[in-house]
Amino acid sequence: MAGTTGTPVAPSHPTGRQSDGPSTPAPRTGRGRTRRSKHSRQLHGGPLVYVILGFATLLSVFPFYWSIVAATRSNADINHVPPPLTPGGNLLSNFDKALDEADIVQALINSTIVSATVAAGTVLCSTLAGFAFAKLRFRGRGILLGITVATMMIPPQLGLIPLFMIMAKLQWVNQLQAVILPTLVTAFGVFFMRQYLLEALPDELIEAGRVDGASYARIFWSIVVPIARPAMAVLGLLTFMTTWNDFFWPIIALSSSNPTVQVAINSLGGGYVHDQSIILAGTLLGTLPVLVVFGLLGRQIVGGIMQGAVKG
Repeated sequence: MAGTTGTPVAPSHPTGRQSDGPSTPAPRTGRGRTRRSKHSRQLHGGPLVYVILGFATLLSVFPFYWSIVAATRSNADINHVPPPLTPGGNLLSNFDKALDEADIVQALINSTIVSATVAAGTVLCSTLAGFAFAKLRFRGRGILLGITVATMMIPPQLGLIPLFMIMAKLQWVNQLQAVILPTLVTAFGVFFMRQYLLEALPDELIEAGRVDGASYARIFWSIVVPIARPAMAVLGLLTFMTTWNDFFWPIIALSSSNPTVQVAINSLGGGYVHDQSIILAGTLLGTLPVLVVFGLLGRQIVGGIMQGAVKG
């Protein structure tokens, strides 16, 4: 019987349940562990880190801010000592003078056509070539890749005279195709896409597509392009900005009657004394489209950095 065994009876719990022994802490839930692990992985910088970051941000933003200030001032204000650091009221008049001295509108249209075409062609051709060098097996692949990479070591200035002679024979001088075709694909773009697809594109996906009867063209558009979208956005942004800011070859192949933005800006503020306010006003006009493209493609880069990832 229970009364004769001498076994002590556990005291009743206030709620009516009997306790089994000394109280133990409640187990931690998985959500709590997840939250704590996430917070533990976050790194918090000290005051010195924020001071350094703030100083680096000011150094990066100040040249663009000074361009805005100079574009809103007169040339005399800019040359004043100390120079002004606040915007003035001459922005519209400087814009009018810049538009009168150079065909900025036509230059913006030409630069948009050239940069967009070169960026699209470079992204497409580089992705195709990068996919071939990364995942396809064909004779001479290593040699062709080595030759492609070796062309990056040749200074581009060495090819200007032969390139101009070719454009003259084709009668393309002072036409946009003379600027578009020589830069429609780059060795850097091919190597960049090859390295990205080499790591991001599993061989199993290609084999599965081949088993399902898909051609290499279907595999490229349905498998490779979605996986390579972040790298394509990065390459497109870099190519667009590089082509937009290119000055050396466009000023040789084009003239002031059919200029790009950089060629048009070169003709601003002429005379014995260069009017820096007009030059910087034209520069500001030529910078705004690049900022718009950077904002659009920059969002795609950040938002699509995980697109195409394969979960195990």
